[in-house]
Amino acid sequence: MTAKSSGPSRRPRTAPIPDERTARRRFVTVSFLFWLPLGLTIAPLVLLFTERGMTLAAVAGFLAAHSLTAAALELPTGGLSDVIGRRTVLASAGLLNLAALTLLGIGTAAWVLTVGMVLMGAARALSSGPAESWYVDTVQANSGPDAALRTGLARASAASSAALAAGTLLGGALPWLLGLVPGLADGLRTSTSGLVLPLSVPVLLGAVVEIVFVLYVLVALPEPPRAPATLRGVLRGVPVTVADGLRLGTRDALIRRILLSAGAAGTALAAIELLTPGRAAELTGAAESGAVLFAGLASAGFVCSALGSHLAPLVARLAGSGERAVLAGLAAGATGLLLLGATVTSSGVVPVALAVVGYGLVYLGLGAAGPSENELLHRRVGASGRATALSVQSLSLQLVGAAAGLAVGALPAGPLPWLLGAAALLAGALLWTRRPAPADEPRESRPAVEAAALDPL
Repeated sequence: MTAKSSGPSRRPRTAPIPDERTARRRFVTVSFLFWLPLGLTIAPLVLLFTERGMTLAAVAGFLAAHSLTAAALELPTGGLSDVIGRRTVLASAGLLNLAALTLLGIGTAAWVLTVGMVLMGAARALSSGPAESWYVDTVQANSGPDAALRTGLARASAASSAALAAGTLLGGALPWLLGLVPGLADGLRTSTSGLVLPLSVPVLLGAVVEIVFVLYVLVALPEPPRAPATLRGVLRGVPVTVADGLRLGTRDALIRRILLSAGAAGTALAAIELLTPGRAAELTGAAESGAVLFAGLASAGFVCSALGSHLAPLVARLAGSGERAVLAGLAAGATGLLLLGATVTSSGVVPVALAVVGYGLVYLGLGAAGPSENELLHRRVGASGRATALSVQSLSLQLVGAAAGLAVGALPAGPLPWLLGAAALLAGALLWTRRPAPADEPRESRPAVEAAALDPL
């Protein structure tokens, strides 16, 4: 009869895998769109909570709910991305952030705000790794396992920092600008029965950006077709991938260095984020003006991080290798913290200028080290555990940073808390003074994981 009846069965049509340049551009765009809404919340969120009548203890509880949720789900969600796909998990993160920002923007009860922070923590865990894993998978599918990754990783990291910087400035300026328009702030409160305040506007604007993010992820991040996974198969496959991720640092010296360096960076960030607001208030003489100065410094720090990430490929070329680039970046960050510690008890134009330079050096150094660290990580980890490896790295930064934050808070005021962060970064830098021996080829457990995920029994 006709060729139609005897031909092979049709396969579902899938979008073509983009070339390397297109993949890099989409990865950069996704990174910017994901972090912009979170940047919009940095300046107004705590003030919004207090404007709703929440006590400082309640605000601390909201923040703890976010952090604990993100830490608890970090590894399972990384394994989920490795099992069911990058795009699905990343779009789910956007949807959770959309729900979280909506609740935070209009919520007035403590339990509603708690749910919003828990959802945001879950979204943070879901987002840790899928976009970067998609980019690496796509580039290696086009150009093989030795494809150059550092430039794309650097540009995406720079885009993330730029989004945070722009979001911080916009999120801080919008409520102030709304307050300049006579009657607008009161009109917002009245027309929404108190649900929307001027401080809510940046948060709700972030929710709008999340819609754009989800649509972009679904359209622009095609993946190779996957066979449908059953619930029982996923529940079996995720623990396999997570367990493999937890063993990463024990079987590879280079990955162990990367994880320890992430912990060192977490210590440095905990110190600078906890100590800088008080330092800013001391310089200005008042908490209110100190908050404005801190917002400006935070935005400048994100800009320095973006610049460092953008310069990461150049730093690696000048240093001669990715390992030496990490060493240089962490050493620069340690120098910045030493400057901050050395000037903490001094006043005057010169000490303040040195402190500002030190603050910028911390973010510049960490920004320059990150892309080289991640490129080294991707060369040691196969596609079946890539998102999990990034989650382990993120978890190391978060857990060590949380413990370091407690230590920094317990130390007496003065140079010592700053020097703790400097010592951690310096120790992280010293890990890279010797190049580790080459490792075996990345271990691919995808067939086993997929078999578990697809097993209907």
